[in-house]
Amino acid sequence: MVAVGGSIGTGLFLGSGAAIENAGPAAILSFILAAFINWTVAMALGELACAHPAAGSFGVYGDLYLNSYAGFIARAGYWIGLALAIGTEMVAASTYMGAWFPAVRPYIWIIVFGALLLFINLRGVGSYGRFEFWFSMIKLVTILAFIVIGAGLLFGGRISPQYTSHGGFFLKGWMSPLFAMTYAVYSFGGVEMVAVTTGESRAKEETPRAVWITFLTLTFVYVGAIVILLGVMPWNHAGVTESPFVTTFRTIRIPHAAGVMNFVVLTAALSGANATLYVASRMIFSLARTGWAPSSLGRLNHDGSPQNAVLHSSFGILFAIALVLWIPENAFRYLLGAAFTGMILSWLVSLAAHIRFRRKLSAMELSGLPLRSPLGIWGSLLGFIGVTVALIQTWLSPRTNLWSGLACLAVLSGAFVMLRKRIDSKRSLVT
Repeated sequence: MVAVGGSIGTGLFLGSGAAIENAGPAAILSFILAAFINWTVAMALGELACAHPAAGSFGVYGDLYLNSYAGFIARAGYWIGLALAIGTEMVAASTYMGAWFPAVRPYIWIIVFGALLLFINLRGVGSYGRFEFWFSMIKLVTILAFIVIGAGLLFGGRISPQYTSHGGFFLKGWMSPLFAMTYAVYSFGGVEMVAVTTGESRAKEETPRAVWITFLTLTFVYVGAIVILLGVMPWNHAGVTESPFVTTFRTIRIPHAAGVMNFVVLTAALSGANATLYVASRMIFSLARTGWAPSSLGRLNHDGSPQNAVLHSSFGILFAIALVLWIPENAFRYLLGAAFTGMILSWLVSLAAHIRFRRKLSAMELSGLPLRSPLGIWGSLLGFIGVTVALIQTWLSPRTNLWSGLACLAVLSGAFVMLRKRIDSKRSLVT
């Protein structure tokens, strides 16, 4: 539920609108391709998590099978991406609240919801888990209901399918599905949280089941939802000023359904932010415990929560406030693009580490894994190529993402060099 909760949020409920704007009905193909990429990542992480359950997850895999630089940028980049992703959820939540309270400034809602998130995450993991379970269940059940109702309307003949209306399926061009890949792949971001949470799971035997349930749930929900969404709603009604799911219910005129759906997408944004803050704090906690972040971030409070790590991981909330004050019309897109780069670094390192892992694994060791990728090394190679294409596309449109992405890599590389010198000097003093 942590992985599902972290995935089903703004990426689907609001980011799908941006994907439809870029590709029209062909955005369906973007989500299908993103599902395949997500499968390769899920299988790679599933195998690695079964062999090495750890709170540091893909950072540990990078250390073990690549090098310390890969392990560092995977964890530190992912942490930055997660912290900024919290900001996207906050911007989305303020957008949804604007439908009910248009006179209230968006930054007010970001402050209120940010305080709620900190209150939940500064307590024990049990409190967080209960909150996240029910919030995840609300949005999951609602999306399933949306798929069932939409399918009934389409197959029952009450609504004419919109797939080829308003210019055709590929009205934005044959390459348009690639232009929407950023939003589609970002929507699937969260499957890696299964690996992150193995450090706090009861038994590693639960990992294969968690990986498969997460992947199958997200694939059915995302692909099913986008197929129904584009079948019911004219694509040119989509955007990021309102969730396309709310727009759909407003279009088909089911009484009060738009208001109910707005409540659901609000809970989805809060749930996504909640799960993201949880994983971000564990990521910086892992870095602190291995010497790659200040030691104060590796301490637990009396409830077993990494309090300092949680507080430092919430800086995306401040970014969200700043953006809605100065560039409210593009706040969501800019934050999403920056968060995407951090998430993708973790996927690239995970896939590369899995390739090395498989090459070193003996046939006997492979047979002993409770979860095995059907595509093996080839699946990770294909996934690596797909993720790289999605990253390049993200950096080229808009160009702001390119400079922010390169700046992020430069900062991470500089931090690695400085921290590596400090760690080496400490080790030399010990010896």
